[in-house]
Amino acid sequence: MLTAQDVYQILRDASLALRTMRRITQESWNEIYCGLMTIEVDGWQITFFIDCGDLDYCDSCVSADGRKYEFNSNEAFDPVGLLSSDEHRQLEELLRQI
Repeated sequence: MLTAQDVYQILRDASLALRTMRRITQESWNEIYCGLMTIEVDGWQITFFIDCGDLDYCDSCVSADGRKYEFNSNEAFDPVGLLSSDEHRQLEELLRQI
């Protein structure tokens, strides 16, 4: 099982361009106003929920070794919520470009 902190570390690295991201979802960011977008980061599959064109939360993640994280609204923070405002802004910008 993955924790929000485990996934946060991957997202943080991706936001700093220390890891390569590629889009798996067929639709680009601009085509998804409200819905799910899945990317791959060094073998990790990460699915985000986009709400009204903004990165809202991490819906799920599967690590390269098969461990899983799934969003739980009862938790205080999801991985996206753990990002600093700068990291969040940078990640969102990178997601818009892939």
